[in-house]
Amino acid sequence: MSRTVNLGGTGLTEVPRLQAGLRELYLHDNQLTWLPDWLGDFPELRILDLSHQPLEALPESLGRLTSLEFLYVSDLAIDALPDALGELSSLRYLGATDNNLSVLPESLGRLTQLVELRLYGNQLTALPESLGGLHSLRELHLDRNPLTGVPETFDQLNELRVLSLRGAALTDFPVALSRLPRLRQLDLRANRITWLPDLAPEAFPALEKLDLRWLDLPVVPEWVHALEQRGCLVYRTAA
Repeated sequence: MSRTVNLGGTGLTEVPRLQAGLRELYLHDNQLTWLPDWLGDFPELRILDLSHQPLEALPESLGRLTSLEFLYVSDLAIDALPDALGELSSLRYLGATDNNLSVLPESLGRLTQLVELRLYGNQLTALPESLGGLHSLRELHLDRNPLTGVPETFDQLNELRVLSLRGAALTDFPVALSRLPRLRQLDLRANRITWLPDLAPEAFPALEKLDLRWLDLPVVPEWVHALEQRGCLVYRTAA
């Protein structure tokens, strides 16, 4: 039996019973509105793609997929992620973009193997402090969420390389990010930030690209010029 099952784009309205031993399961681009609890009974599953269909909820049983490394749950009809996702101890990638998520479970902070987290295009106004526990995270994409801030615990994301907050609702510059030792790209385009704080010269020690376009910034502090002088690309809207 093949250890990969691809039923994507086949018009499914319910999941057929599947045999044990699966490592990859693709159910994307169908018409599923619910998932059976037995979908969590595949201990060897590494990849699960459920994206692009009218799914209304994800079952808590997905938390039993403790070998899962890649989970795609984008463009669904969900407004919450199950708390049990925090049990996915092997998860390296989570894509939950373009949903109606307004809150995230605190349990996501237990995903210590997570390398990339994509949450853009949701309704998040705040993030749980527990996300500071994502010590392997390298990419975090939060664009197009009405976020008003980021947790102070973000200064614990020591492996983070890329952070995108384009089109959020930030009014204050997230100072905690300036202490991240490996952050290379920071996108703050199209937020509501109107001033930048004074930061120490050693702020953003690894930054290579800072995008400040479409911000109303009457004054640019010295540390921004210092970043440019050391080779960081700083994008600003012309006055």
